[in-house]
Amino acid sequence: MASRPRICGERNNDDMREHRSLRRLIASFVLVMILTLPLSGCFSASGNNENAALAGNTVNLIYYTIGDPDKDLKMVNDKINDILAKKIGVTITYIKVGWQEYEDRLNTLVSAGTPFDIAFAPEYATYAQRGAWLRLNDYLSKEGKDMYDAINPIFWQGVRMDDGGIYGVPTNKELAVRDQWMYPDALVKKYHIDISKYKNLASLEPLLRMIKQKEPSYIPMELDKESQNFFALDGYEYVSEKTLPLMRNVLDPDSPVVNIFETDEARKVLDLLRHYYVEGYINEDAAMRETEGLKRGGLVFWKAAGGGPLAENSWSKDRGYKLVAYPVTPALITTESIRGGVMAISADTKHPVESIKFLNLLNTDPEVRNLFNFGIEGVHYTLDSNGQVVPIPLKDNNGNPIPDAQPSYGGVQYTQGNWFILKTMGGEYPDPLDKWNQFRASNKEAVVSSTLGFTPDLSRMPIQMQNIQMVWEKYFPSLMTGSVDVASVLPKFNQELRQAGINEVRSEVQKQLDAWRVAHSSLGGGVRG
Repeated sequence: MASRPRICGERNNDDMREHRSLRRLIASFVLVMILTLPLSGCFSASGNNENAALAGNTVNLIYYTIGDPDKDLKMVNDKINDILAKKIGVTITYIKVGWQEYEDRLNTLVSAGTPFDIAFAPEYATYAQRGAWLRLNDYLSKEGKDMYDAINPIFWQGVRMDDGGIYGVPTNKELAVRDQWMYPDALVKKYHIDISKYKNLASLEPLLRMIKQKEPSYIPMELDKESQNFFALDGYEYVSEKTLPLMRNVLDPDSPVVNIFETDEARKVLDLLRHYYVEGYINEDAAMRETEGLKRGGLVFWKAAGGGPLAENSWSKDRGYKLVAYPVTPALITTESIRGGVMAISADTKHPVESIKFLNLLNTDPEVRNLFNFGIEGVHYTLDSNGQVVPIPLKDNNGNPIPDAQPSYGGVQYTQGNWFILKTMGGEYPDPLDKWNQFRASNKEAVVSSTLGFTPDLSRMPIQMQNIQMVWEKYFPSLMTGSVDVASVLPKFNQELRQAGINEVRSEVQKQLDAWRVAHSSLGGGVRG
């Protein structure tokens, strides 16, 4: 999926962190106090339309999703409600929560029992195991049948939990979210760089050295505190959240679960990152920099993101200048790639049928889906002669376009339903007219991981999970950005992980994976998308 750098990571992960740190505990306490106030006063300062009036006999649904609140969010919300009320007798209260706050806000909503109906669901499986999401199976043959038929069956396979339950609606998009390395097209052309030659971390050094010497205004390599999954280059996939550093090698169907930071592959990655940091290739604030979308106009030579076909088009629009990108990991359909864009319904909703109807429409009705993604035609975009979307730029008081201005509305595409009914983009970086056919062809070539859908249940190990997460937060950002000496810090990291209980957790995950493999052996691997 073409999404913010992680961007999702993409996409196009996505997927509980109840005790993320003392900072988060304090934040959660404050949020509980805020969210237990009457809903009408919760977020009035942000401009969110939390006071949407009910129209006639319509049912109003409270919908939370990720993304910085837009200037025109209320305007778009009102337009959406006009259409939804006529089509299915529903309106929504459309609440966007910023990138850095969303996970804590969602955790607080669930923990405090604050009423809501629908939410974008990062950490989908962990919340499902907590009982936070409504089981959808019975609805998918009734009110949700149209979207069930419209979404690729592999997505439904990937979100199905071990109890057979489906607890969220996956975004119908690219099946395999590949790590891609992006570069400014202007510099690639200026220095005649063949980006297809650079597929591993070590190969980048001549480029980074050249950029540092010849283009001092550019950051040679941009990293942040969440860093990049460089271990995927060696075939490793997290078995759960990356705050639990247990991985398996998806290139080997029988690979064991390992603490990735005890492997030779990880040591090579960390040593190289340290070298790059000392040489000044990596931004100095990497270990403290928050993960966010591409900063418009930012001068960055190398950045990584998860994405599918043509992802560089959307990244170019975000950055404000043309980018080119090359995938460096295989087209493998993993649990993480499938669950990167799930929308779920609260288990405590008073409106399950209406919530299903809304999600069904969002995934099958082009008018609704395009409104969520692009805003209002004639206000936020126009259509060119090919029927492609051309954003209307913001203008100053003299009617001149404002360079690098953030749009007054924009949906976060990977979080809000079926891509294949979206219009394509025109303008400065146009999509090919057959964009969605290219996506369909790519999906057919992708290969399913042998452990697609495996979800370890670690609910009986809360103390270990909490302690491991605290150790991870202490060491991961600095190690994975090259900001500290590996020889002295890595042994401390692993020692404290062992003290926190990672070996016990690893043994439990291995036991569950072995049982899962036996139960699913008849399905096999290598299935095409």
